Amino acid sequence: MSEKSSTQDKGEGALDKAKGKAKEATGAVSGDEAKKAEGHSDQTKGTAKDKKGKVKDLLK
Repeated sequence: MSEKSSTQDKGEGALDKAKGKAKEATGAVSGDEAKKAEGHSDQTKGTAKDKKGKVKDLLK
């Protein structure tokens, strides 16, 4: 199985961060702490993917 490119990692990271922000906002408005926490977790995963993509760029 082929490894993802740095661009794919950064793109997925940005998407995860955006989804996470939306979930967190929805959770905050509705009072759903689980949804809010899930959104925060998604943002953290997105940040990690973005950083992974940037490291790949540096190692090229």
